[in-house]
This record gives sequence, C-alpha cells and structure tokens, in this order.
Amino acid sequence: MAIDTFEKTSWSWQLSQLQQQAGEWWEYQFYRFEQALPELPNGWSISPWLSELLKFLFWLVIALFAVWISWRLWREFSPYLYSWLNKSGNLIDSRAKNRSRELSIALLLERSQEFYRQGNYREACRYVYLAMLQQLDQKAIAPHKVSRTDGEYLQLLRSAVTPIQPYETLITTHEQLCFGDAEVLPDNYEQCRQAYWEISQE
Repeated sequence: MAIDTFEKTSWSWQLSQLQQQAGEWWEYQFYRFEQALPELPNGWSISPWLSELLKFLFWLVIALFAVWISWRLWREFSPYLYSWLNKSGNLIDSRAKNRSRELSIALLLERSQEFYRQGNYREACRYVYLAMLQQLDQKAIAPHKVSRTDGEYLQLLRSAVTPIQPYETLITTHEQLCFGDAEVLPDNYEQCRQAYWEISQE
C-alpha cells in the first residue's frame, strides 16, 4: 500500500507566514512606539482608523521600495536578458545565417544594395557585415562559427589584421542592429559600404 506524500512547505504558506511575521513586527514596533510616548490623559488612545492608515502607509512604502528595487535590477540586468533572449531567438535566424554564409560575397553585396534601394538600411548593413564574415572565412583569417560573438571576432581580428578600423565599423554597427533599437540611416549604410571597400582593398 502506497504511503501518501505530503508537502512540507509551499509558496502560499511561506507567503502567509511572511505576512504574519511582518504584521506581528509592525504591531510590536507600534507597541514600542506607544510605550515611548509620554503618558496621555486617561481614556485617550490612537483611534483604530489612524492605526489602519499607518499600516496602509507602511505597506505602501514597502511596495514602492520593491518597485524601485525591481526597476533598478531591470535597468542593470536587461542588457544581459536581451542578449540571452536574442541568442535563443537567433537559433531560428541561424538557418538564414548559414544559408547566407554559403552564398558568394558578390551575391551578399548585391542583396545589400537591393535592400538599400528599398530603404531597408538595417538589412542592407547586415548583408555587408555578412559579406565581411564570408571574406574572413574564405581568407581563413577568422573561420566562421555560428557561436562566435561580435566581441570574439573583434578580439581575433585585433591580433590578425591591420588596420582594424573598418572591421570595427562593421562589427559595432552589427551589434547596434542586433542589440539596439536606434534607427538605421543611409549614412550608416554608407559607412558600412566604405568600411567593406577598405577591407576588400587589403
């Protein structure tokens, strides 16, 4: 015969315990406060509605503090969260990246110009970046790896090529495309195209 298993604890029970402890702490602090007050005339005490108002204000301050802490944590850790989400989202996009890696550099640049003519500067810049990666792979300077980040490419290129500036332009623009929400302008595309031209002249 099976022995029934019982939960030793649960979130709702722990929450109710926390509320009870906070309530008891508040009552104790309030009691200490009342004891510290000078003697009041007989029959005088703090009215129940004032006590409830003070309890409400106390919990309001706690809630505002929790919201402030949450906001600060969000500001601090949101870039890491977005990066993690983008990596998991890039699993879907990795097939497209693999396909574009197999394409010739000329075709990548042609697609870049098509996106530029359509006014899609974000994709136009991305295809110039992919052409750079394809060129690095073909020249065996930095063989393509799906898991390699832009920062890793930069680190590898700093020790392998000079000048580094055109590569930095393309890689930092790509980082802004992936992790930023800034508008991509025709000037951005022109900078990427110029950077790629400098790379292709090496």
